[in-house]
Amino acid sequence: MTVRTRFAPSPTGFLHIGGARTALYCWLEARRRGGEFLLRIEDTDRERSTDEAVQAILDAMAWLELSADAAPVYQTHRLARYKEVAERLLAEGKAYYAYESKEEIEAMREAAMAKGEKPRYNGYYRDRNEPCRDDPNRVIRFRNPLEGSVVFEDKVKGRVEWANAELDDLVIFRSDGWPTYNFAVVVDDIDMGITEVIRGDDHVNNTPRQINIYKALDKPVPEFAHLPMILDKEGRKLSKRTNSVSVMEYREEGYLPHAILNYLVRLGWSHGDQEIFSREEMIRLFDIADVNKAASRFDTEKLNWLNQHYLKTDEPVSLAPEFEWHLARAGIDVAHGPAPADVIVALRDRVHTLKEMAERAKLWYGPIAEWDDKAVAKHLKNDSAVAVLEAARGLLAAVEWKPEAIHGLIEQVAAKLELGMGKIAQPLRVAMTGTQVSPSIDHTVYLCGRAEALKRIDHALTLARG
Repeated sequence: MTVRTRFAPSPTGFLHIGGARTALYCWLEARRRGGEFLLRIEDTDRERSTDEAVQAILDAMAWLELSADAAPVYQTHRLARYKEVAERLLAEGKAYYAYESKEEIEAMREAAMAKGEKPRYNGYYRDRNEPCRDDPNRVIRFRNPLEGSVVFEDKVKGRVEWANAELDDLVIFRSDGWPTYNFAVVVDDIDMGITEVIRGDDHVNNTPRQINIYKALDKPVPEFAHLPMILDKEGRKLSKRTNSVSVMEYREEGYLPHAILNYLVRLGWSHGDQEIFSREEMIRLFDIADVNKAASRFDTEKLNWLNQHYLKTDEPVSLAPEFEWHLARAGIDVAHGPAPADVIVALRDRVHTLKEMAERAKLWYGPIAEWDDKAVAKHLKNDSAVAVLEAARGLLAAVEWKPEAIHGLIEQVAAKLELGMGKIAQPLRVAMTGTQVSPSIDHTVYLCGRAEALKRIDHALTLARG
């Protein structure tokens, strides 16, 4: 049997970082076992589901490169199929019509709680065999077994057992004509051939109900793995108050997709002490059975470290498209400045994110916005600054334009004027950036381009001469 996993988000908002981890684990489990990974959009909540949210999920999955092996399945396209299966359960006596109003249901629950019992449906219509009739309160309920237990071996949590007496007859079709979650997902997973259901542990309570529906339909029950929660640094549930929670927010903040995936795979799973994993290593090593039972804590500092690791070690050309996206968001036209890959080489040891890199790169794509008066006074208005700038200008006009040649030129100026490298580099740095802080001086000059570098030296000479 082909292993099939699925990721099934509800399009009521962005793709949450916890959802992204679930998607990754589903994707990895399928890839490791030579199976298939499928995507289902659970959009039957018509009041909260939006087309924008669907697109946000698809965009995030594409950015993370968690590709599905078939087109997405949309629950709203499958209403006829849900009705067909519900009709079968009705015909076989495994489901029934019920007609209580919301007020009657609420009174039923309150009466149970008054007796110290669990609030639940009392089964009033269970054995009445009421026919289908027009009624605004009409629902279809599943006839849940009254005795015995539901037992399953969760691949993460271990053995789970649930007494059927604890489960009431759940609604499988609402009065609005749409199926409920617990019913629709079973029908979907059967039709999609899902063999492994990997999802958050907030769904554990749903699993016994779903298993009973599988059995009522005489279908094999998939294996289940329920993932523990992701908490913030203080041990609380992740929220927008304490962390970014949308995957695309992390893109906007300048994180790389493979850094996010590397971070998420370790947020609940490990392979010895290894921290850095390529996509190929993740596929080869990951096993859902090795996921930790305990909740994980999200550590932004660790994510920053990982992101900077990839900025430092990836080929700059491979990072350039994502960097260009950030440059555009910062209002920078890459046509009027250096190649983005060259900027990455100059800045990657100094930043943690591409957003930060884009902000620092502005000095090479436009004029100096502001001069640091203290830097000008200290490094331009002194006896040697004019001689340094004039000597450098003369050589820069003809030097081969690459960082190594520029570095040799600076050493040449230092030898000619008998000055230390600091005395040469700082006047040039202020001339190129307006400040006394920048990457290595050879890259700083190089990225300005010859014409712009000479222009900036001329302006600096004017300031130096008063």
